[in-house]
Amino acid sequence: MNNQSGRTVTLLCWAAVLLDGFDLVVLGTVLPVLLGDEVWGLTPATATTVTTVGLIGMTIGALTIGPVTDRIGRRKALIASIVIFSVLTLLCAFAQSAAMFGALRFLAGLGLGGCLPIALTLANEYASSGRRSSSTTLIMTGYHVGAVLTALLGLLILPHWQAMFVIGALPALVLVPLMLKYLPESAAFERSTGHSGLESIRTLFRGGLGLSTLAFWVASFMGLLLVYGLNTWLPTIMRSAGYPLGASLGLLLTLNVGAVTGLLIAGFVADRIGVRPSVLAWFGGATVFLALLSIKLPGGALYAAVFLTGCFVFSAQVLVYAYVAAVYPDRARATAMGAVAGVGRLGAIAGPILGGAMVTAGTAYPWGFYAFAIVGALGATAVLAVRARTAAPARVKAAQH
Repeated sequence: MNNQSGRTVTLLCWAAVLLDGFDLVVLGTVLPVLLGDEVWGLTPATATTVTTVGLIGMTIGALTIGPVTDRIGRRKALIASIVIFSVLTLLCAFAQSAAMFGALRFLAGLGLGGCLPIALTLANEYASSGRRSSSTTLIMTGYHVGAVLTALLGLLILPHWQAMFVIGALPALVLVPLMLKYLPESAAFERSTGHSGLESIRTLFRGGLGLSTLAFWVASFMGLLLVYGLNTWLPTIMRSAGYPLGASLGLLLTLNVGAVTGLLIAGFVADRIGVRPSVLAWFGGATVFLALLSIKLPGGALYAAVFLTGCFVFSAQVLVYAYVAAVYPDRARATAMGAVAGVGRLGAIAGPILGGAMVTAGTAYPWGFYAFAIVGALGATAVLAVRARTAAPARVKAAQH
């Protein structure tokens, strides 16, 4: 692999993950408007249902894409995922009811659910030895840049919520043609062809990997519960605490700026001290700062606490992905990544449900932050249960020709 090919893969995968970042924040951004204007008669309970069905689609997409990707290749699977997501996201802008909106979110989720694990797998397989963690975290900055841009867009164009979905679909008009022309297939995939999807699934539980696979699933569940719970409900929770809409969206923006900063630091640290101690430290930091948000802080201190929460919460989940990529062999890496992301999406479903239940009950502030802090502690506990060794350097280097 030459450096130019590596940079091209990184850039295109980064752009693909940016679309996932858009989806992460867009519903949380428009929910206050949809609820405030009672669009389609939406209530917190029905908003939670719409959020959940979209995440169910993403869960199914992530769980099924891994074996498909290990069979047909990373390139084809990634492009197909982007096309499906973008077309269905555009249609969301023209929904005529909450049921139609939820159905379109579900179908869009089928495509989007596969986008993240494929992009991470492909980028990781092009990373040079000793930089796999920083490669993963670098790609994931796209996730949070997308979230930041979406939050900024919300500040500019809301209450015109339909425009959010139209704009979210437009990048595919540029990205898909660029991928068709410039995105190469993974050398690691080409070396491992001939394995069935069922064989890839079996690999997750062979050779002493079974317990680690289950532990990764739990850690990812907890990590994405935090990510989606906070991004979906933080503006609403902060409004219930007495902050105006502009300040609440500003805190969502601050959360995701912190996420990008944390990613750059986390990858650097993990490549030097190891991914296992790093992910433990990041889950621990998330626990501490989530608990701190339960305290009524003055303006500057509140923004600092939210920023640091973003630094730790989002990077903890990404370091789980980096750990997974370092453990599983070429023939099953996409399947392992898809399974971890898919089970994690169940946490992404649970997060908004947890937040929505607390908002409905009027207990989201401050008790929601205590609940999220416990989730962070459970994520660290799951990582402690991982016993698999990371892949041998020779196998990693072999992907770099």
